[in-house]
Formats: sequence, C-alpha cells, structure tokens
Amino acid sequence: MTGAGVTRIGGREFRWGQRPFVMGIINVTPDSFSGDGLACDVGAAVARAQEMEAAGADILDIGGESTRPGSAPITADEELGRVLPALERIVAAVKVPVSIDTYKVEVARRAVAAGASLINDVWGLKQDPALARVAAEAGVPLVVMHNQRGTCYVDLVAEVLASLRWSLGRAEEAGVPLENLIVDPGIGFGKTLEHNLELMRRLRELRSLGRPVLLGTSRKSMIGLVLGLPPDQRMEGTAATVALGIAGGADIVRVHDVAPMVRVCRMADAIVRGYSTLR
Repeated sequence: MTGAGVTRIGGREFRWGQRPFVMGIINVTPDSFSGDGLACDVGAAVARAQEMEAAGADILDIGGESTRPGSAPITADEELGRVLPALERIVAAVKVPVSIDTYKVEVARRAVAAGASLINDVWGLKQDPALARVAAEAGVPLVVMHNQRGTCYVDLVAEVLASLRWSLGRAEEAGVPLENLIVDPGIGFGKTLEHNLELMRRLRELRSLGRPVLLGTSRKSMIGLVLGLPPDQRMEGTAATVALGIAGGADIVRVHDVAPMVRVCRMADAIVRGYSTLR
C-alpha cells in the first residue's frame, strides 16, 4: 500500500497504508451490468446502504448512469433524477462517507450540495476537466480513473501512468490539493482481458504516482471471461482479484458484495501487513 498520507472524506480521516478500505457500490440504474441496479427504488437503495455500512463498508459510492459496454449516455437531468432522491436519504441514514460516481459537472455539484463528500470520475477529467473545479471549490476529494475509447496501446502500463499523471496535473491546476486525489487504473475500461490481467499483475507500479489507489474489479467481465460465468456468479473471482489487489498495493477496493469482501480484505491484509496491525 502507498504511504500517501491522510485524506479527509466526509469528516473521517483515511490514513493510507494502515489498512485497505472498502467502498460499497450502490447503482440506482435500471441497466447495471452486474444486475444489481435499483432503478428509482429509493427505499431499497437506503436499505442496501445501511446493510453495507453494517457489513463494514468505509465509503458508499452512488451511481446513476450505467458504464456497461454499449450503454446509452443519459442527460444530467436524468442522472440527477435518479441519484439525488437516493443520495439525500442515504446521507441522512448512514454515518460513513458517501461518494458520487459521475463525470458530469452539474451532477457532481448538486450531489456535493446534497451531502456527497467524494467525487468518483470514471473519465479522469477527460470528459469535462471542469469537474476538478467542483471538487476544489467544495473541498472534497476526487478519484481520477484511467479510461479511453478503444483498446490500442503501445506500452500499456506506461500509458496508463501517463494518463493518470495528466489527470492529477489538471486537478491540481484547478485547485484540488494533492492529498485530496486518488487514482484508479480503470480495470475493464478501454482495455482487453489481457490488458486487465497485466494491470493486475503490475498494480504496484501505480505507487510511483504517490497517491492512494482505488481498485474496481467487482463482477467485471475480466472475471466472467476467465471463469465463463455471469455477473451474479463472480464472487469467488472477485475475491481473488481483491486479495491480489491488496497484495499489489490497493488502498480502496470498490465492491458489490461488501460483507464477504470485508473478510477477504481482513485476511489478505493480515498476510500482507501482519495480524498485529489489525487488532
């Protein structure tokens, strides 16, 4: 894990390098790739948030637009109509920080005003660099993920690192403090199966960026392709990627199945860092 200092998210201190943190996924979409979309069922979203908090989630990440391959983009108004009712209720119902998963400026701005304390941008500021100004003005941390259209690379890891450095630079130029920045290699985004597996093998190289690393592999097609299983049968594959990701230096793991992945994190971390640090 990185020695990237401390980031305050929603009033809580996240001390990077002490242990891995778990981010629970709440999709308020009708077309999630993983089959867990809650559409406009606010009550179900709140119940899931409370279950995840009780199971040990450190952060909850709410998203209103599917990122599955072939999904149609939606407008900011449509996305706000999905996320705001759930976000407002969830922020009031849980004590852990809540993140907004969006690349749209207006969605991020309204979500932060409604209580979101982290912005998770799957385009790493490449869709709209102004998103960084929202984070800077609100004083909330920002996750920048590597993403691109197409899967052509000459040197995969070097290009992912260069892209993330660009995102970090744009964020700092907009006024986001370095301690408020988190990087994500973007497993499953603009990458083939072999690319994803190589990134997993070489995850530790992201430490050169000096920022905490968020890893999102939960139920991804990488697992489905290797095991030949649909999304709802990929828990063991997800567990393998989470454990190996922690061994490779991941600071946050973004998952659908919080309770079992909290246990995986605890066991993996006991091996990587030593059991005495967990007591």
